[in-house]
Formats: sequence, structure tokens, C-alpha cells
Amino acid sequence: MTPQRPNVGGPAYSTRLSPDWITGFIDGEGCFHIGISRHPELRSGYQILPELTVVQHERDIGLLHMLRTAMGCGVVRRNHGDRYCWRVRDLKNLAETIVPFFMRHPLKSKKGVEFRRFAKVVRLMARGDHLTPEGFERIRRIAEMMNRGRPRNLRIKRESIPG
Repeated sequence: MTPQRPNVGGPAYSTRLSPDWITGFIDGEGCFHIGISRHPELRSGYQILPELTVVQHERDIGLLHMLRTAMGCGVVRRNHGDRYCWRVRDLKNLAETIVPFFMRHPLKSKKGVEFRRFAKVVRLMARGDHLTPEGFERIRRIAEMMNRGRPRNLRIKRESIPG
């Protein structure tokens, strides 16, 4: 066992991950993402999906289970091939567990900037702002700036925006 890669076994393997270790690991391996995708059954025609994801090779699936246990939320599942992920998408878990954890234990890399954008979107959604045209547009602008260093072009038909 090394500090960088604890000796992990299957899902039943139990060890406590320190908050500093979790923060460092997410800083290096995690991804905070805001997905906006077409969803014709929704009034707006779009779904906003914030998520925290960590992908690891199957040899480290135990580590993903340890993260899930330590944080008390999310799911561990196959991502593709020999890769697995721990993913948190539930808005309540994001708002009440993930965002407060990383506010108390700040990320050190540039990912901290992405987290702050992510946290802003989660807070807006928790208030229901994503259901208004103004809130949807605000979230869209934040999502455009995430994880790229420059705006990305999100093609959303104006007539599909809530309102």
C-alpha cells in the first residue's frame, strides 16, 4: 500500500479515506460537468444534468466503492471496457453532500475554478432557477465556460428555452 494508491479490495473492503486524500484524488481524477441535452418530454425540451464523475481501471474498482462509502452517495458502475466510474448525479446529493464537502475542503488545482462554477449551477438548480428562462440561460452560460478554458458552442433553440 502506498499513500497515492491505497491497497483496495472489493466493495466490502473497508478503510477510511481522509478528506484531504479525497480532495487530492478528485483534484487529479475527478470531473465536474454540466450536461445539457435534448429531452423532448420535458417542457423546456432540454435536461440539465450536473454530475461529478471519477473513472478508474477495473483494478481500482474498490477505490471507487470506498469513495462512494466515504461520501455516502453516488453509484459505481461500468463506464466502458475495463473502466468503471463513481458518479453522483442526484441534485440533492450534489447540493447537500458534494458541494459542502468541497467548500470545506477546497480543490487546489484549476479544477477548483470548475468546481465553483459547478457549485453555482447546483445551487441555482436547487432553488428551481433552471425552470425559468432567465435561470436556464444563466446555467447555459456557466456550462459553456466549463472544462475548456474558452466558451463552447451549445446549440439550444431559443424557442425551447423554458418560459
